[in-house]
Amino acid sequence: MTERAHATPGRRTVMGVGAAVLGTAAVGLSGTARAAGNTAERSGGHGGSGHRLDLPVPTVIGHRGTSGYRPEHTLGSYQLALDMGAHVIEQDLVPTRDGHLVCRHENDITATTDVSAHPEFASRKTTKTVDGIPLTGWFTEDFTLAELKTLRAKERIPGNRQKNTLYDGRWEIPTFEEVLRWADREGRRRGKPVWLYVETKHPTYFRGLGLGLEERLVKLLRRYDRHRAQSPLILQSFEPSSIQRLAKLVATPRVVLLSGTGTQPWDFTATGDPRTTDDLVKPAGLKWMATFAQGIGPTLDLIIPKDASGRLAEPTTLVRDAHARGLILHPYTMRNENTFLPADFRRGSDPNAYGDAFGAFAAYYATGIDGIFSDNPDTALLAAADFTAK
Repeated sequence: MTERAHATPGRRTVMGVGAAVLGTAAVGLSGTARAAGNTAERSGGHGGSGHRLDLPVPTVIGHRGTSGYRPEHTLGSYQLALDMGAHVIEQDLVPTRDGHLVCRHENDITATTDVSAHPEFASRKTTKTVDGIPLTGWFTEDFTLAELKTLRAKERIPGNRQKNTLYDGRWEIPTFEEVLRWADREGRRRGKPVWLYVETKHPTYFRGLGLGLEERLVKLLRRYDRHRAQSPLILQSFEPSSIQRLAKLVATPRVVLLSGTGTQPWDFTATGDPRTTDDLVKPAGLKWMATFAQGIGPTLDLIIPKDASGRLAEPTTLVRDAHARGLILHPYTMRNENTFLPADFRRGSDPNAYGDAFGAFAAYYATGIDGIFSDNPDTALLAAADFTAK
């Protein structure tokens, strides 16, 4: 998931909550939640209908694992998300110079690894323009996998999530194949599949470098039998053309991610397509996406905008409109810290302290969304249990 947000968590981990919440979320839906659940069962397939996502509603997606508690995109972060009971666990994929897919939020690894402490890689620091944005740092496409494996992951936003720095250096950068193997092992151990939510990052940019993501990803999906319509894996991208390309190669469920109002998918910019996110969330845009995707992943502000003071305003019609076209909605991203919450749910003056996250979750769940990405899956699960119990 691509965001440039910065914040910190207080530390609130509810271990063992997952099993109880899973049962609550999977059954006994009422009102809006039941309607959302019915929509989730209808949507999917190799086109835009007929596939059932065998997931509870609301679905709780561990954003980059449990990035509220561990450095993101590490096996430690993924394992904690699974142990907490997250229904699906997210990976963002970028390539190495020798064509391996690794799990990083961005190809710029300056903030998420200890690369700057490695003098042997000092000369690799460079400035690049990625999707129109100039960035200076170290980039995965300039390293072989063997070189990346000499690095260690660290907390991306230590000023906000100081407690997460305890785990700096503990884990290496995982390959996506390592994650698939981990998911298979954990699935056998638990007696049920581990769901993954996999994003192709900057696919147009990487295709221009000769490091196309989709074909490499599909090869792994087929190798680990996650290429079918009923596979426990969801593909996602901010570039609709990447999802279209994947739809031609595998039947795995697919979701188009949507940034905020006024933005444009980079593949549209690169090809001169004049449409923006504002066009895609209209009925015609939703109808178009439903021809090759089973859902959308909008930013939360597309579900409920904020007013000038940062408080939640009236919900848009996006949930209703998307459901009318058989699309599920998995918006992003809920976090517990004041700095990330709508102003009406902040508590106290410390931006890094927890606010009324349960209140914010309740407001978003009430719109009828089918699931949500969260840095704090334990909180999201408890909030889902509260919501479905009503």
